[in-house]
Amino acid sequence: MELNYMSGAVESILFASGEPIERRKLAEVLEIETERLDMIVDELRESYRSENRGFDILTLDNTYQMCSSRYYGEITKKALDHRRNTPLSNAALEILSIVAYNQPVTKAYVEQIRGVDCFYGINALVEKGLIEEKGRLDAPGRPWLYGTTPDFLRCFGLQSLDQLPELPRLELPGDEVEGQQTFDDVMNPETEPAAVET
Repeated sequence: MELNYMSGAVESILFASGEPIERRKLAEVLEIETERLDMIVDELRESYRSENRGFDILTLDNTYQMCSSRYYGEITKKALDHRRNTPLSNAALEILSIVAYNQPVTKAYVEQIRGVDCFYGINALVEKGLIEEKGRLDAPGRPWLYGTTPDFLRCFGLQSLDQLPELPRLELPGDEVEGQQTFDDVMNPETEPAAVET
């Protein structure tokens, strides 16, 4: 296929979908290698941005998605009469951070780190589409496991979870106090079972 045709095909498919599409699936449909697809998307993206076009292409993990341009974000919101989303509370941000850095995790794991009940906080994040159920833990009671969603990546401007900033280490002045927990101890307790069943 000609390059112009494939570029147009990528635009058409992403526009019609409205949802993220896996790179591998899109490359299969176009009958090209994923590397060539990446090149086409990069060229489209550069063209959109250099010409201040009204749309862009997001990379989310191993998927692509068409979206409106940030350059026209304010006027687009005004035209569509979007209301500002209620900002996340500090508690919700704490829960979201724990899930993002340790996923998949159970509600009990989050509560163990925070020291308080997290039922409402987790449900609120699920309703906002920032976290979702990822299966059940193969343990007594078979609790739900939670992880982040593509919407989480979009909201925080990330292409993948690998772009999350590194967690700071807790450094104590002088010698460590006997029995003092470090940040790593809290964030990586050995009590969480590892087996996962989806």
